[in-house]
Amino acid sequence: MRTRFFTIHPTSLLALLLNAIFAVIPTLGQGLHAPPPGAERPTNMPLQSPGALASPRPLLAIEELGRAPLSNYGSLESVVQAMRAHRPLDLTVQQWRQQHPHAKYDQWAQAARRVLANGLHYDSGPLDLNAITTDRWETDDFVRETIEFNTAPWFRVPGYFYTPKNVPLPAPALVVFHEWGGPMLFGADRVSGESLHPAITQHRQKYTSGRALADWYAAQGYAVIVIDAYHFGRRAPRGLRGLPESYDPSQLDTETLNRYDAIVRQQLYTGVRELNWAGTTWAGVNYGDDSRCIDYLVSRPEVDPKRIGCTGLSGGGWRTNILAALDPRIKAAVSVGWMTTGDTQQAYNLSGAVGTFCLLPGVWDRIDIPDLVCMAAPKAVMVVSGTNDDLFPPLGQRDAAEQISAAYEWAGSKERFRNYAPAKTHCYDAEIQAQALAWFDQYLKATKAPNSNP
Repeated sequence: MRTRFFTIHPTSLLALLLNAIFAVIPTLGQGLHAPPPGAERPTNMPLQSPGALASPRPLLAIEELGRAPLSNYGSLESVVQAMRAHRPLDLTVQQWRQQHPHAKYDQWAQAARRVLANGLHYDSGPLDLNAITTDRWETDDFVRETIEFNTAPWFRVPGYFYTPKNVPLPAPALVVFHEWGGPMLFGADRVSGESLHPAITQHRQKYTSGRALADWYAAQGYAVIVIDAYHFGRRAPRGLRGLPESYDPSQLDTETLNRYDAIVRQQLYTGVRELNWAGTTWAGVNYGDDSRCIDYLVSRPEVDPKRIGCTGLSGGGWRTNILAALDPRIKAAVSVGWMTTGDTQQAYNLSGAVGTFCLLPGVWDRIDIPDLVCMAAPKAVMVVSGTNDDLFPPLGQRDAAEQISAAYEWAGSKERFRNYAPAKTHCYDAEIQAQALAWFDQYLKATKAPNSNP
């Protein structure tokens, strides 16, 4: 048997050595953290795109809040903070502008809207609203219709539509949202019509200077639509844990109403899990319903489709933020009592509805809460943040306002954003209503807004 000998040219030997070195370099520094053979990280792991930060970014210190936190995770708080510190946040307007100094606003806004829309995980597809009117109520200022219409193949939604009197038609229109907090057995009825229960009367006195917001805006010359949000009012769960299949909350005594309300409120957290397991989100369901409200408005000959706005307090402010961000038919918005930054809010308050309704996996690692309003430019948006609001710390309110203002200036629409920060609690009282009306009149009725900035 003949033995074969191979010779290697010196340059080939050098090439082999270099290839071996380059093959080893990517694993240097990994040490014991390197995956064993056969257990390499799959290329589709979430950390690969857009990628966690190699070095953590500084987070807000609790002491900077100026308030004691309302919620805390105990010994696991530091773990969550570490996760947050490594989020890329690559699509916040601030970070994106630093990384793309020559880019235009529209490029960022399109990318940010895509992330938000995808993160809602909800699309009910095309459908016929099949809207009907079941009742009418008339005053000297407006006609209110009790309506029903489809917002999805699985939803038949109740609400009210107002046609203003004594104004030229078609009129500008508003989608008015009710709050999250308050008597959950009532939704649209909190902000519409005569009070049906002492609980509604107390709620209005506390938050809206005793007014039914939808009625008030209709009396000012606006067509208005308001619906029960998912899990509220006539859409609240029934037939479980002692809740009857059918009942009229307006006929309940206070003790029974409070007992039923507590059960419905507790089921919020079951509802969030149910929706997530159905592949969607609470915010997505809200946005789907709210966008269908605009579909309804543009179907009415009494409404000018080019002059539509939206407004609400608290959870209604949150819904205002998302609808203004994503639906191009909205031209003006007033968001009351729901603006902050993610860092301040996570450190201060994720309790109750604040931390429940806003769960959007795949969104808050890319963008931040102020970006919701940033991506609404050039729409005319006023954000109202009471500096005595117990749910949101002033530091987060101020930081958010600065970010939004800078984004609007970048978009060439600086004058179309206003931050109104009165020394008020969590409310939409008569003074705020007056400022909101002036804003809507300026951008939906083309009248001059007051020069004062209280």
